[in-house]
Amino acid sequence: MAAISDYLENALVNATLRNTAFTSPATVYVGLFTTDPTDAGTGTEVSGGSYARQSATFAAPSNGASSTSADVTFPQATGNWGTVTHFGIFDASTTGNLLYHGALTTSKTIETGDVFKIASGNLTVTLA
Repeated sequence: MAAISDYLENALVNATLRNTAFTSPATVYVGLFTTDPTDAGTGTEVSGGSYARQSATFAAPSNGASSTSADVTFPQATGNWGTVTHFGIFDASTTGNLLYHGALTTSKTIETGDVFKIASGNLTVTLA
């Protein structure tokens, strides 16, 4: 389950109720956080130690839900990333707009040499 950012909430309302165009991103990227990014896009995203957001692909939705259709594998950490507690889905590999966010099922401390991977199908966005 994921929450929708303020940015995307406004874009969807404008697109569906005000005939304001919204261009969906060609690629979406998963970011990792050590604090909750919240709907406002705050929070502490991991940085340093070879960290970089990773592109993700999602399967066609069913009943308002879509899951990743391939593994999302982050680069091997060359420094400690801290305890990862949340994820965010963005419209750009750096900066950009937060689209969705949520808590990981289990927090994970990432230390030098670790590789963080989200297995295919294990990241789901659900609109309820």
